[in-house]
Amino acid sequence: MTIRTRGLVAASWLACHLPEGPLTSLADLAGEAWYRLAPARAAQARRNLSRVCIALDASDRGSAVVRAAARDPRALERLVRAAFRHGARYYLEVARTPALVGHDLDERMAIETPDVVAGAFAAGRPVIFVGLHFGAIELPALYLAARVGGAVAPMETVDDAGLQDWFVRTRGAAGVRIVGLREARRELLAALRDGTSVGLVGDRDLTGGGLPVTLFGAPANLPLGPAMLAVESGAPLYVVGVRRTRVGRYVGRLDHVDVPAEGSRRDRVTAAMTGLAAAFERIVATAPEQWWAVFFPIWPDLEAGRAPAGTAEAAT
Repeated sequence: MTIRTRGLVAASWLACHLPEGPLTSLADLAGEAWYRLAPARAAQARRNLSRVCIALDASDRGSAVVRAAARDPRALERLVRAAFRHGARYYLEVARTPALVGHDLDERMAIETPDVVAGAFAAGRPVIFVGLHFGAIELPALYLAARVGGAVAPMETVDDAGLQDWFVRTRGAAGVRIVGLREARRELLAALRDGTSVGLVGDRDLTGGGLPVTLFGAPANLPLGPAMLAVESGAPLYVVGVRRTRVGRYVGRLDHVDVPAEGSRRDRVTAAMTGLAAAFERIVATAPEQWWAVFFPIWPDLEAGRAPAGTAEAAT
């Protein structure tokens, strides 16, 4: 076991046994420090959040705080700082995943769309759940596994074998079987054929083979995997998001995405991608500062002509 793995295991043990409130306060302090120490990352988040807020304001969506950020640079900066705090909270939640196993998630999480959730689980058939790099990303997988008795989800392989094993074991204890990205398509299709629901994250194109889809008013490349899986399997497609409200309390939302039963394969995939992007917008609109994909490039037009991250120009 490497030093890094031992450190993570020790930190996870402490996070699971110490009070959640003080740990959350420490995570917020870490997020503030991260904001100050990572000007290039903050600039990336600023560009992305500005686009989100302007699009939401133009379409009469979003909270008063979000819409103010579309016009007031100071309000936007407060949102950027909040994004760093929520990013740090994500790492705390990862460390606390073992403590959440066996918890009654119904006590921690209010469901914003109960009718959609009931419909998703009522049919007794396997379902595709697509998440975002948003809010408490661990909770949708735990909730899904608790409701259906297990699920399959892909995960990018971590370079450190010890860390990879820790992720596989902690998620496995919660009922989520992890598969690698290389074999994900085959494994997920097999799971759906066997009656097992699957979950995957679909708001970042990590492989570069995505499809441009309009997202918050501009083309963004999104991965084809979720749409292809829905078309090939015929399984119902849903987008899930869980946002934080206060310490230890969350609000979950599930949105159904229509996938045409007829038409060419390309047209059906395109329609599913468009529906996914619209559902992503609805979830992000509830709390853009919790969408930690904003720390990475999303829209090619915002990145065109910019210096690589980490250079002096990118940090200004």
